Amino acid sequence: MKKFTGSLIQCLILVAFILTSATAQPSTLTVPLIEDGQAQIIEAFQNPEEWIRHDLWVETDFDTDGDGNPDRMYVSVTRPAQTENGDLKLPVIYETSPYYAGTARPPYDFFWDVKQELGEDPPVRKPGPEIERRGERPIISNSHTSTWVPRGFIVVHSTSPGTGLSDGSPSVGGENEALAPKAVIDWLNGRANGYTTRDGDEEVEAFWTNGNVGMTGTSYNGFLPFAAATTGVDGLKAIIPVAPVTSFYMYYRSNGLVRSPGGYLGEDADVLYDFVHSGDEAKREYNNRTMRDGIMAEGLDRKNGDYNDFWEERDYLKQMENYKAATLMAHAFNDWNVMTENSYQAYEKLQEMGVPSMVYYHQGGHGGEPPHELMNKWFTRYLFEVENGVEDLERSWIVRERDERENPTPYENYPHPAASPVTFHLTSGAPERGGLTLSQPESQGNETLVDNYSFTGSALAQAEWTDHRLIYLTPELQDSVHISGVPSVSVTLASSKPAANLTVWLVSLPWNEGRNSQITDNIITRGWASPQNRNSLRESEPLEPGEFYTVEFDLQPDDQIIPYGQQIGLLIFSSDKEYTLWPQPGTELTIDLDNTTLTLPVVNGRDALSGMN
Repeated sequence: MKKFTGSLIQCLILVAFILTSATAQPSTLTVPLIEDGQAQIIEAFQNPEEWIRHDLWVETDFDTDGDGNPDRMYVSVTRPAQTENGDLKLPVIYETSPYYAGTARPPYDFFWDVKQELGEDPPVRKPGPEIERRGERPIISNSHTSTWVPRGFIVVHSTSPGTGLSDGSPSVGGENEALAPKAVIDWLNGRANGYTTRDGDEEVEAFWTNGNVGMTGTSYNGFLPFAAATTGVDGLKAIIPVAPVTSFYMYYRSNGLVRSPGGYLGEDADVLYDFVHSGDEAKREYNNRTMRDGIMAEGLDRKNGDYNDFWEERDYLKQMENYKAATLMAHAFNDWNVMTENSYQAYEKLQEMGVPSMVYYHQGGHGGEPPHELMNKWFTRYLFEVENGVEDLERSWIVRERDERENPTPYENYPHPAASPVTFHLTSGAPERGGLTLSQPESQGNETLVDNYSFTGSALAQAEWTDHRLIYLTPELQDSVHISGVPSVSVTLASSKPAANLTVWLVSLPWNEGRNSQITDNIITRGWASPQNRNSLRESEPLEPGEFYTVEFDLQPDDQIIPYGQQIGLLIFSSDKEYTLWPQPGTELTIDLDNTTLTLPVVNGRDALSGMN
């Protein structure tokens, strides 16, 4: 080795330079910095002004805008500066969305008119307005950056097909919306091409990542990670979908019945298409003609609500054979926009498949991420591949009534392992209130309700006397009752017309609308069904007026503790003002009480229902 012969000052300068250089090199950073199984903030990654931000277009293997070229997805990257020399390779947290570049603005006068006779062609819908695209390069979104970049993750965003600066067409759950994030993950793993411009050939490589990708997002943005996971793409290690749509049929239909998402009466897949179609103005006419006015117009079936090939393509619960991404599912039991069955059925399937999975449920409405600690442990385990024991934690985390969302109660699993089905029978009482009993009563005969969409379900639940619903109540509970799982009903009915809506709510009475009322106080869960689809979701069969049929279906999953002193009520009516089509009032539904039952999953079963016959 050559001996250094400089002065003492030169020696000190050289030592200082070596030390400074060493501390600036990524190899000296402790990445990840782990404490209690979670990735901690790394001081060198904290300053957003030092982060590197850049954008690119990833090429897919599909062409949905008809220009003869593979669609390219617009992508933005935010990463620590220390990744620039290629020595430090970090995992990625990725969110994709159709919403980043703007959506349709009010007035929302392009929804479907729900005043429609069942089994008849719907009124013509007005197309949505042109969307003025917003957003500047290279930032698509800042979501997740302040949380995850300081902890040693790279954050990636992309816009969905036909939105923002991405090529293609929106399809509202079509195959291209699963393949688009797959292409981005392939690019992150060196299997797809990225380019500096939308139509150029200068390539961009993701030299700064180890290829491990986690995805997250809420609602539509929660559907996209789930859809990507169904492709089985290598590199997608973990996802945390929040209130995800897993089947667009379950989002816009219910057991053969045309049903709107809560808060968006008259919405359907083509409405959502118009709401997000912010892509290239020159491609919009082709996209509208091909997708909205072609494929969607032919497949929606707002006349009957039947399941068909259009909905099957958008049903990702049937496409999970290649699924392997560890999944922390999050949802709310009172989400009446994306119904809870979307996450529950996916979680049930993941358990059957042996895919690492966990659920977090809270008692609020649409949205709501798991606590940061849980998300951090999940991503740390599967993206940094740190053995932090997350697999040994309880599988179910449920926020109890009146608890904070950051403080869920852990359970062995969901539904509660001690829950077992308890069947209730009906006793007569219309037009006032009948009863729910555990024993089969003597013949109770039939009771009739008259459909009228003018009355909301909450008004019908509170009414002392009305012929527009039937309601059956338990005695006052002598102790609290813990419901955990999927309630179901078997309703034997006759209709005065060939088609009818059927709505069932499970309620808790007396109704509480006081200052301290909670979302869990009144409505326990709900369900909707088309009696015309009693035998098949794919084929409606008209009802013979006056003839009795049995309709069996599940209500939405729930986990709720009903306090003592309350009464559990089974509310049966026809058209639901907030969710269903509105046929002309007057249809009569006659319920055979002796052959109609409610089954509840009750923790500790019948033993928990002390004092009830």
